[in-house]
Amino acid sequence: MTRTDGYLLDNRQSEAAERFNAFAELFDPTTFRHLAALGIGPGWRCWEVGAGGTSVVSWLAKKVGPTGKVLATDIDTSRLAPAARPPVEVRVHDVGAQEPPAEGFDLVHARLVLVHVPDRERALASMVRALRPGGRLLVEDADPALQPLVCPDESGPEQQLANRLRHGFRTLLGQRGADLSYGRRLPRLLREAGLRRVEADAYFPLASPACVALESATIRQVRARLVAAGLATDEEIDRHLSNIASGSMDLATAPMISAWGRKG
Repeated sequence: MTRTDGYLLDNRQSEAAERFNAFAELFDPTTFRHLAALGIGPGWRCWEVGAGGTSVVSWLAKKVGPTGKVLATDIDTSRLAPAARPPVEVRVHDVGAQEPPAEGFDLVHARLVLVHVPDRERALASMVRALRPGGRLLVEDADPALQPLVCPDESGPEQQLANRLRHGFRTLLGQRGADLSYGRRLPRLLREAGLRRVEADAYFPLASPACVALESATIRQVRARLVAAGLATDEEIDRHLSNIASGSMDLATAPMISAWGRKG
């Protein structure tokens, strides 16, 4: 998704698969609805940027069929291997540092990627440049600053602890160059990039098993960094993980804002 020396949530860590599964359960229906509305069909050439896992790539492959192509790129393609068969090509690529891997795409899509990319302006320009005239771009990204709480209903000490740890997690993201207010700017950025018919919406998951799984995996993945930075103690993290496992809290994720448009 971005450089391995800056990205907080390394794809090679053991919790990454849990996070990808949770993201798929939470966000695939929204992503697939938008992609279908853009008209994807047989023969399309698609670029999936910062693919991470396989759920979107596999869905795209079924839609474009044997006459189409899906190029799936990431800085770490270790979890894309199961999808690497025609019409899917998997390639190592850093969207924020390298030129587009090809041009003339009918569709370019990135989900929960650009918020983590230090040179996100260059990345977005690269994605637009890769489109053919009339090609569609769909960018979906989180806006943690728009809704910063993991427990919007802060009804007790368990929720207060959860929100404090979420603040610590956001601090770590910010220190690594993540733009925690990026999602809300997507409609304007797509218009400024010259896209036409720009629209956007937002999806805010609240209180689902996937939210629980995502929070548990995320906290375990960044545990050592939270402690090393003095943002939490091991005892607090153990207590939070126990609270998560109890099922007593309504856990949320940051809103995901989806913006789309066409190249003139």
